[in-house]
Amino acid sequence: MIILKNINKTFRIAKRKSGFGQAFKALFSREYETVHALSDVSFTINDGEMIGYIGPNGAGKSTTLKIMCGVLTPDNGSCKIDGRTPWQDRIEHTKNIGVVFGQRSQLWWDVPVCDSFELIRDIYKVNKTEYRHNLDELVELLDLSELLKTPTRSLSLGQRMRCELAASLLHSPQTLFLDEPTIGLDAVSKIAVRQFIKKLNTERGTTVILTTHDMQDIEALTERILLIGKGRILLDGSLLELKKHFSTRKTVVFEYNGEVSKLCDGMTVTEQKEGRLIIELDPLICSVSTAIAHLSSQVEVLDISVSGISAEEMVAVLYKEYRI
Repeated sequence: MIILKNINKTFRIAKRKSGFGQAFKALFSREYETVHALSDVSFTINDGEMIGYIGPNGAGKSTTLKIMCGVLTPDNGSCKIDGRTPWQDRIEHTKNIGVVFGQRSQLWWDVPVCDSFELIRDIYKVNKTEYRHNLDELVELLDLSELLKTPTRSLSLGQRMRCELAASLLHSPQTLFLDEPTIGLDAVSKIAVRQFIKKLNTERGTTVILTTHDMQDIEALTERILLIGKGRILLDGSLLELKKHFSTRKTVVFEYNGEVSKLCDGMTVTEQKEGRLIIELDPLICSVSTAIAHLSSQVEVLDISVSGISAEEMVAVLYKEYRI
């Protein structure tokens, strides 16, 4: 279980204007700005949960993850992960967590992937039987057999991310922190990574904390989201409940033959071309069935698709609502 209570973290950042004169002046006198990265951050995550931790750039997501990993020490507040304080019990803590930062690598650049795995095994002191079992399973699930003898520098981004995931799981961690794990990946690689993470959570009961700007990752993997903005937790709730809350708007796409002459109240046209009409509905005024019946009375309807608000649109509304 992960329990954070009233975590605060500030950074002191040096500031100066551009130019040689300003650089020389900064040698003797510097201006500093205090940035409040986290302010009274509190939440609880149960064992086996998959959490989407979202927010705009600079909101405090990576800082929170680094505190939970033991890399950073907060100014004050408490953090307990399976009964341990990460920055005080770092050695014991790191034995039980896996971390993947999408923009950083834990693999050695010039050696084959299998050599990096062997080094990681030695660092975590994983016994040979457990290591071989985990490696064989990960190689099969992530399709790594052709990559093990390849130097990391020769891998594509998608191949490297699959290897990074495997490296973080060789020691059978109970908790997995993923910071932008699908950044820059193509569609096929993203699907493969998502399927693997979901299987890992289902079969091993691994707790997963996922930070990403890709809302498709959030929709595919998580049931609960934490929204952080300006260093504060603004929302903690079920993704399904949030969708219901924002489901007052429906989008209906019609493919038809003929000419639409009139729309009823509650229908707003967002796009209209020959034979194709996209409308937005206010269900309190005009239901989907009413809209279909109204248009069917005027034209020959060939195809209809109905959709609610997407996760990306929902998050954009949340950002606007909380002014972040």
